[in-house]
Amino acid sequence: MIEVSELVKSFDGFHALDGANVNVPKGAIYGLVGPNGAGKTTLLRHLTGVYRQDSGSARIDGEDVWENPAVKMRVASIPDDWYYFTQANIRDMRNYYKGFYPQFSSERYDKLKNVFELDEKQAIRRMSKGMQKQAAFWLAMCCMPDCLILDEPVDGLDPVMRRQVWGLILQDVSERGTTVLVSSHNLRELEDVCDHVGIMNRGKVLLERSLSELQDNTVKIQIVFKNEFPELPAELTVLHQSAVGRIHTLILRGAQSDIEQRLGAFGPLFMEAVPLTLEEIFIYELGGADYAVKDIVL
Repeated sequence: MIEVSELVKSFDGFHALDGANVNVPKGAIYGLVGPNGAGKTTLLRHLTGVYRQDSGSARIDGEDVWENPAVKMRVASIPDDWYYFTQANIRDMRNYYKGFYPQFSSERYDKLKNVFELDEKQAIRRMSKGMQKQAAFWLAMCCMPDCLILDEPVDGLDPVMRRQVWGLILQDVSERGTTVLVSSHNLRELEDVCDHVGIMNRGKVLLERSLSELQDNTVKIQIVFKNEFPELPAELTVLHQSAVGRIHTLILRGAQSDIEQRLGAFGPLFMEAVPLTLEEIFIYELGGADYAVKDIVL
């Protein structure tokens, strides 16, 4: 559905995107994660036609996005800095959206009034950040998009509304086959909804996999040896290693069964595999890119 190939974009000599590659299957919820300045928002702006790439391609269903109205009318976006006219209320923006999206559903708009209990006549600029984000979702969901692109989508929403919004998105994915690309720093939340993940840093996508494959391919082992910690074989890819007393914690890349077999050859007194969260995978994968929590003495 979404194909980004060798995408390059520079601003005054700085490579915001440096050969980024992303592939989002149709009907998937794809979480794009990475540190601040990794290039996530720049990439999303290419997929909504805001930026034109220096080289490479950004395509949806095989068609270039740049200056392609036929593709853009199938894509709805909620950026972190959602745009609305200064004096507009929700009804004004509804009429504006209807002019761009032929498939805009007035029926769905009326149904969602019961979900987003907002004053349609109130100027959007006078609403709180959370209320503005609700208005953005209200309008975007009515556009009936084939592709939904979200940048920090639930930032500012209370816990109940966050769950409500994700419920609406998941319903569209299930019933309409909507493809969702979402960038967020809330990795715990992405872990609950995403089936594919891409980890981005310095303008490149370091890896992308299904979430289950990513979790299966990164293993956290707690292990105790009778004597000194042995020298591990070079075949084991250790992303992180720490110790508290005699208990050593290892984060390794590879299949759990293979890792346990290799470590078991050292005759440990205790060994246990512990489930890894997406947040831990993110931190340890980027640790190899000189990005990790640093110990600082103040």
